[in-house]
Amino acid sequence: MQSTRNVQPPVFNPITGAIRALAMDAVQQANSGHPGAPMGMAEIAEVLWRHHLRHNPANPKWADRDRFVLSNGHGSMLIYALLHLTGYDLPIEELKRFRQLHSKTPGHPEYGYAPGIETTTGPLGQGITNAVGMALAEKILAAEFNRPGHEMVDHHTYVFLGDGCLMEGISHEACSLAGTWGLGKLVAFYDDNNISIDGHVDGWFTDDTPKRFEAYGWQVIRDVQGHDPVAIEAALQQAKANTAQPTLICCKTIIGAGAPNKQDSHDVHGAPLGAAEIEAARAHIGWNHPPFHIPADVYAAWDARTKGASLEAQWNAAFAAYRAAHPELAAEFERRMAGELPADWDAHVAAVLAKVVDKAETIATRKASQNAIEAYAPRLPELLGGSADLAGSNLTLWSGAKGVSKTSGGNYVYYGVREFGMAAIANGISLHGGLIPYTATFLMFSEYARNALRMAALMKVRQIFVFTHDSIGLGEDGPTHQPVEQTATLRLIPNMDVWRPCDTTESAVAWANAIERKDGPTSLCFSRQNLPFQARTSDQVAAIRKGGYVLSEAPASVNGGKPQAVILATGSEVALAMAAQKTLAEQGVAVRVVSMPSTNVFDRQDAAYKASVLPAGLPRVAVEAGTTDGWYKYVGLEGRVIGIDRFGESAPAGELFKYFGITAEAVVQAVKSVL
Repeated sequence: MQSTRNVQPPVFNPITGAIRALAMDAVQQANSGHPGAPMGMAEIAEVLWRHHLRHNPANPKWADRDRFVLSNGHGSMLIYALLHLTGYDLPIEELKRFRQLHSKTPGHPEYGYAPGIETTTGPLGQGITNAVGMALAEKILAAEFNRPGHEMVDHHTYVFLGDGCLMEGISHEACSLAGTWGLGKLVAFYDDNNISIDGHVDGWFTDDTPKRFEAYGWQVIRDVQGHDPVAIEAALQQAKANTAQPTLICCKTIIGAGAPNKQDSHDVHGAPLGAAEIEAARAHIGWNHPPFHIPADVYAAWDARTKGASLEAQWNAAFAAYRAAHPELAAEFERRMAGELPADWDAHVAAVLAKVVDKAETIATRKASQNAIEAYAPRLPELLGGSADLAGSNLTLWSGAKGVSKTSGGNYVYYGVREFGMAAIANGISLHGGLIPYTATFLMFSEYARNALRMAALMKVRQIFVFTHDSIGLGEDGPTHQPVEQTATLRLIPNMDVWRPCDTTESAVAWANAIERKDGPTSLCFSRQNLPFQARTSDQVAAIRKGGYVLSEAPASVNGGKPQAVILATGSEVALAMAAQKTLAEQGVAVRVVSMPSTNVFDRQDAAYKASVLPAGLPRVAVEAGTTDGWYKYVGLEGRVIGIDRFGESAPAGELFKYFGITAEAVVQAVKSVL
């Protein structure tokens, strides 16, 4: 059919037919899914994957492979078909189990399920943003490791995206930065099919997308016929020739191309075609094979294993020459890409902690965080910092920080006011490998980044989120800037470790834990205001890593040193707990103080340890300048929680703590009420 949008229809052939057939068959068998995008992007995929993509199906983790991101992740059967056809360990049985429990082919591409999936996509806009992060990582690592005659980091990042991705605001945040950074090895294919779930997009998406991207500083290739391999090839060549700008290739396509009665409509977007339409489509595209059957000659045409092995072998030979010329750089590159920390890391952390304990500083934990960065970063060249226009407040800069620019690499990223984009870009950086990103904003504005934080936890990526100004202690900026529920809700994200340190020592330990953690992200919550140093034994310093520990036992002079109650606290409220303990001791009440900088880590400890910190039968009181509900799992319904279950006010911090009743006196009264 000839589209009213002047889109040239495909010339069908068995090569692209395989994609269309697998997409419609898998969606039909699952009785759910999105056949439209795979069928509409078959020609684009064929040109890229068969003629340009540098990858090795036998080694999906080859360091210098091109990265491919399907940002329009609902079209997941496209990438599953491509991975299967090109020779990845994704057998046809897994495609038959599309969207079924424990298959490697879930409804949206999920990182860690099928080999070759570079990132989890589905929440629209985040795939392109992850890709910006991958391209940025390539740029930074190339600047650090490449030497004349030895271009060891030299690959492209390719993205497929649709109208939905471009409607999401995060695409603006990320693509604006991609242009500013001059990410010339980033190539995005825009599947311009004029359809979203609700129908033709003319009523809700009329942006001049090419002009938008030109304004970002991208090279834009307009009006490419997305079903014409010759036009697609020419556009790709033009994109790769421009190494100074990222490229957007605007491909005019027909959604569901090949389904004769449903193509070019929302009917083909997110539902099975149905048996009758599939039969008609098979005839229409000339695919005379039963479901899930791919002829041997089609497999042979797609098979990328021999070519991929050759490409990697060439790179390995080049790397051997690189190692001979630059042995230290080669060893460092291998360490970094393997995600391993330096051999002397543990000893270095121990030395840092010893200095912190010796200094015994009373400072804001945001400053303690900066000191930790200053201490750890020189040993960790992979540490890549950044802040959403708050470097001077988050205190994320250190003496060796060098800003990334269009013309240079570096180890610090100025993200501007782009919290969501920042967090999702950093996810892409982490997924690329070779760098450990940390990002920063006020804790309150974790809300802007929330879905990217969730995606980091879902994918179990190594990412560090620095959140400062962690309570009403922010003070005069008022309730818009004062986090109340944020720490609690971050703790609720599965696989997210949240730390809220009370002083310099806990801050240094929290940072070490976050850096060392390979299986998920960490949120570090720091204070604006100064917090007193807490004295500890060496055993107590070691116990910080357990997430919760006895900071101060009941005084021996009161009740024979046997605690009558336990006070739990985090962050700035640990000082209140310590003051309450002293007052209660003077009144003849023996109380244990437990510092719990990370409830998530504490919850993973064995039952015996948790019981040693929180003995059964002892009344408990918790205090934290935030919502109270989460603490009842530690204090029980008979315990008390001192916190704040309403929004804040604008006033100096000290006044606010008194106004909201988050004081040592309130803790004392709470303890007495539970005895």
